[in-house]
Order: sequence, then C-alpha cells, then structure tokens
Amino acid sequence: MKNKNILPEILIITSYPPRECGIATYSQDLIFALNNKFTKSFDIKICALESEFEKHKYTNDVNYVLETDNSKSYIELAKNINDNSNISMVLIQHEFGLFRTNENDFIQLLQTINKPIIVVFHTVLPNPDEALLKMVQSINHCTNSFIVMTNNSSKILQEDYQIDASKISVIPHGTHLVEHSNKDVLKEKYNVADRKVISTFGLLSSGKCIETSINALRTIVKKHPEVLFLVIGKTHPNVVKIEGEKYRKNLEDRINALQLNKYVQFVNQYLPLHELLEYLQLTDIYLFTSKDRNQAVSGTFSYAISCGCPIISTPIPHAIEVLNDGTGIIIDFENAQQLAEQVNNLLDDEQLRKNISSNGIHKLAPTAWENSAISHAILFEQISNQKFELHYKIPEINLNHIKNLTTDFAMIQFSIINQPDINSGYTLDDNARALVSICQHLELKKDKNDIDYITKYFNFIKYCLQPEGYFLNYVDVHKKFTKQNSENLADSNGRAIWALGYLVSISDLLPAELAENAKKTLQLSLGNVCKIHSPRAMAFIIKGIYYNNIKNHSEDNVNILKHLADKLVQMYKHEDKENWHWFESYLTYGNSILPEAMLCAFLATNNQIYKEIAKTSFDFLLSKIFKNNIIKVVSNKGWLQNNNESSNEQIGGEQPIDVSYSIIALSKFYDAFQEEDFLQKMEIAFNWFLGKNHLKQIIYNPCTGGCYDGLEDTYINLNQGAESTVSYLMARLTMEKYFVKNEKTTKLLKINYSKKSNKNQSIKI
Repeated sequence: MKNKNILPEILIITSYPPRECGIATYSQDLIFALNNKFTKSFDIKICALESEFEKHKYTNDVNYVLETDNSKSYIELAKNINDNSNISMVLIQHEFGLFRTNENDFIQLLQTINKPIIVVFHTVLPNPDEALLKMVQSINHCTNSFIVMTNNSSKILQEDYQIDASKISVIPHGTHLVEHSNKDVLKEKYNVADRKVISTFGLLSSGKCIETSINALRTIVKKHPEVLFLVIGKTHPNVVKIEGEKYRKNLEDRINALQLNKYVQFVNQYLPLHELLEYLQLTDIYLFTSKDRNQAVSGTFSYAISCGCPIISTPIPHAIEVLNDGTGIIIDFENAQQLAEQVNNLLDDEQLRKNISSNGIHKLAPTAWENSAISHAILFEQISNQKFELHYKIPEINLNHIKNLTTDFAMIQFSIINQPDINSGYTLDDNARALVSICQHLELKKDKNDIDYITKYFNFIKYCLQPEGYFLNYVDVHKKFTKQNSENLADSNGRAIWALGYLVSISDLLPAELAENAKKTLQLSLGNVCKIHSPRAMAFIIKGIYYNNIKNHSEDNVNILKHLADKLVQMYKHEDKENWHWFESYLTYGNSILPEAMLCAFLATNNQIYKEIAKTSFDFLLSKIFKNNIIKVVSNKGWLQNNNESSNEQIGGEQPIDVSYSIIALSKFYDAFQEEDFLQKMEIAFNWFLGKNHLKQIIYNPCTGGCYDGLEDTYINLNQGAESTVSYLMARLTMEKYFVKNEKTTKLLKINYSKKSNKNQSIKI
C-alpha cells in the first residue's frame, strides 16, 4: 500500500553529467531549477543513459542506468518502473542518436511502461522518410505528451508527423539568470582588456563550422585590429573517440596560414557555468555559425542572448524564430563575406549593439530556467497519475540589489534591467519604504550592518523635510529638489510618517541618538497632517502613529489618529452600499493600506467601529483580488469602478507594490483575527512573485535580488527599480515570520485552500 507521506516520483531518463553533452547539461540545469523552485511537491529520480563505450561514475543523484545498446537493460528498467508505485510519470529527454542502435528496444520500453510518459524532442526533423515517420508515430502512440523547444518544431510535429496539437507543449530551452556584470571589469579579469571580443562556445565539432568565422576574420581585422576571437569549449568527446583532435588541428593550421594567431584564442576547456557566463558577458559580438540546416534548437545560442550578447547567426530554425524585431542578425550558411560585413557593421555602431543586446535580453527573459521549471511542473500536474500540489519554495533573503541601489546619499529611484540609473535621482517614497524594509530586516536578523542603511534612509527623509513641516518627494542626482515637487505630495508625506513611526517602534535596536532623532523628526512632521484629505496619505499616517505609540505613546498623537480615522469612517459610510463596502467609488492603487489603517486605529483605540469597518472592507477587497487560488491586484490600466465588474478584467498592469501591501495587511489581520484564510492568502499572494500569475513567470529575480517592475499583459517589465525591489523585500520579510521561522504556522501551507475559515470569528484585544 502506498505511503501517503511519500511524494510522487518523476523519473527523468536522460544523459547526465559527468557525461559531457548538451542534453546532459540541459537535464542537470532543469532538475536543479525544479528542485530549487518547488518544495514538498514531487521527488525527481534520474535514470542515466550509457552504452558499452560510454560509462561513467555518478553521484547519488542517479538512481537507475539504462544501457542503450543492451536489450535486457530496457526490459529491466521497464519492470523497475512498473513495480514502483511511487513513480507517477516518466519524462524522457530524446535525441535520435541516443537510441540509434536499439530503436526497437526503445519503442518496446515505451509500450511496456504503465505510467504516463512525456517525451522531450531535442531534434525534430522535417520531411521524414517512411522509417522515421513510422518511428515517431510509434513513440506518439505510447506517449501522453510531447515537449519541444520552438514553435517551428511544434508545427513540424503536427504537419509532418500528424501529432495532435493538444499533446504538444512548447517550453523553450532554459537560460540562466545573470547579474549583467560590468563588461570592462570582466575583460580585465580575463586579460582581454582593450580588445573587442568576438566569441563562440560549445563542444567543438565540424558542425560548428568555425572555419567560416576564421575566414571572415581576415576581413574583420583589417578594419578592427583590436578584435579577439575566442573559441570556447573542448572538442566533443564523441568526435575525439572517432578522429581525435583532427578538427581543432585543422582550425589551428588555417589560423597559422592566414597569420591570425594574435586574433584568435582557444579556451580548450569544459568551463564551469559561472566562468562560461562571465565569458559571454564580456563578449561584444557572439557568432553562431552552425551549418546544420535542421538544428531545431541550440542551448549555446540561447545562453549567449540571455547574457546580453549581440548575436550573428546562420538561419537554423531556432534563430529564424528568435532573431526578429531587432534581436539579432541572420546570415547565410558558410558565408564568410556576409559574416565579416555584419561583424564590422556592429563593431562600428555601439548603440546598435546595445539595442540588440537589450532586445535579446527582453526576448529571452521568459526562458529563464525558473520559468522553464514552472512550465514543466504545471505539465507534470496535468499528466501525473497521482494527485499532487505545487508548493513554491520561498527564496533566501537577498539584499544585494537593495545595496547596489543605495549610494552614500540615498536609494536611487530606477534601474535599467538591474543596473541602477543614477540619473533617475531619488524619491522620498522609495527611501521611506526602504527604511521600513531594513527595519524589518534588523528586527528579524539582528544584523548590525543594517544600521548604516537605516541611517542613510532616515537622513534622506530628514533632508526632504521642509521648515514648514511637510516633505518634498523628488531629488535629482545633484541633490536638488526638482520641479516635480509642485503637486501631489500628500501620499509621500504619509509614507514618510509611516516610516518614521516604524523606525521609532524598533528604537530598542537602534543607537540612542538615532532613536531620539527619529522621535523628534516624527513630531515635526505631524504638525500639518490634519489638513490632509488623501485617503491613502491618511492611512499611512495612521500606521505611522500606531507604530510610534508602541514605544512612544502620546495622547496628542492618538487624537490625530482618531481625527484621521474618523475621516476615513465618513468616507466609508458615504460609499458603503449593499454590494460595495469601500471608502471610494472605485478601487485603485495601494488599496490594502486603507483597511489595514482602520485595523491599526482599532488596535490603538479599541474603537469597535474602526474594527468593523476594517474587517468588512478588507473582506470586500479580498473578494475582488483573490479568485481561483491566485491574486490579481487592480490593474493600473483601469481602476475597478463600483457597479462595473468588467473594469477589473484588464490583463496586466499589476504592480509588485500592491501585492506587497496586500501581504502586509493580511499578516496584520491574521495577527488580530487568527483566521487561517489570511495565512493561506498570504502564501497565494507571495507566490505571485514566484510565478503564480497569469504569465506563469517569475517577478522576483533570485540571481540579482531585484524585483521586476511590473506584470503586463504579455510580458514582464524587466527593470528592477527601487519601488518594486523594496516592495518584494517587505513582502519576503513579512513571510519570514509566518512561513519560515514558525514551524506551527508553516504547517498551514498544507491546508486545502477550499477549506472555509470562520468569517464571523471575533477578537478581543
């Protein structure tokens, strides 16, 4: 009988390291991504492919071995799969060459396995002959689903092999997230400073057609003698077995004959991943010169684009599909003249190189291994013969991008991808949120290094405080206040007071002078707040006073809080209708802070009206943004109007800050009401950052520690500015308390989301 506590197993049949081949590397990257993306969801097992002449010693990760030239090995593997009730499905990484000597045994294996099967086709050949067509159709009869990596491959399977489109999923070849390090720094590191670097990489074989690049180099160096051509990668092991280093020797002879020695450098190694990615990031132009007309996909091609390399490629199907709309340049096969012309054009035009690089990064962003893992896991969920739920793994806290955004003065407003844009200047909004987030971090981690950042953000807030007792928001790169400060400053003033109040609330963790300065600055900023009418500004101020009163109680401040809370009560009563329990006639941005502020007002005063409005309005908001176990915050493309539900059908325009505010409010309501539903919704909301959104793509970048600026209809805004990055950090630190540190509440992750909480549960505080 099956143990219910054992996770469903997914058996992946593939070549696997230490074997050196593209599919082995691909599978290793995919498995790492799946295990890093999900927790307590499934258990991946590996069956490595070997042959009489290709044997390896594996780590404990490998559970089975299939000898592809041994008929008995196929029979034995099928029996092991069928006898193991924990195996819920089988995924096979398929390349025709892997099973060339025993194709009938492979088909028999598929026919014998009594579990769902997914086959990943790494090669899809057009115009098949009768034998190939029959083989693929035999595979089709035994297979529940196919994965291919390009739309072209999907089209060929449908048109040339008559495979139903419903069985085919297109999941592009995964790519690695990179921090996009400074190119000049990397060139210094690898001793290629002052050179324009052209590169190509991969296991070397004649199919790479490196001689095309070498022939082109004769023309290139006449115009650009600063060029260095890097040929990165050792010779393919299968080529070495057949002909040794003959191909590499022929290339070296050609280089000598053309007197190009000082322009070409071989990196004859199978490089570690981090080193390979650095070589690609220092590359000025990447060359892909394969002469295989039917090469369906190339991992090297994908990695180069995702690292920001402007690419010139021969017209393999993968390149034709990807290199459009300014993402690269296509040349004819084996055409050295065309290649030389295009390389020289790019070397002459730095802006064009930057444009192609940026376009390529954006084009391939959805192919990050994290997104590939999500796509695979969703397919597993659909295909498996055992029911399982996907649980996203909460990433480690990463402050790298927060620190990169912070100068000696304050936090920079915007980034271009993950590179801080100093010319965007600074805002009070961002530094107020940054202050709250690092205060949270100090509370949780007791990291004394946080004090330096807290001090910077606090000093910036003081810098923005004017003698009249109000704040300005916008500061340029020269530390001058800008013309943008002429209007709409109420919300910014509210955020500053929230941050100052939060800072006072952790005064026990601060140097005495800093704590005292925070209290004084807060009091200076409260002089004019009763004149404010913006509901969100009032809400932030209420929160600031609430947090301040935890350590610095003041009846005068409580009276200000009551005054502002009563204003919100009047707004609520004016708009409250049978089907509309809100403060305004529409839902816009930062909605969660309004009911959260009312809850804070109740906690500070014990006024039951505040409590009732907090709970009713928050339940109303949650009913609008949580549906089908997913959060969809109100789009900035169109607010949700009363009596107009269709206005919330806008796709895209979802901002990280709104998701973050929702998580913070949910945590506050859980603390007060102890309803499990609030914890469940916290997890759902946080998963939005991790890929549980309508695009099924990550919003948080675990490589940089930055958060993308927005979820749009068909794409992610890849810029990682201060607002989005700090918003994610606030949400992540809030999750730490409930889902990482507290074992009791962590168990709530397993609760069935269909379970109903007691909506009428009351609290006594």
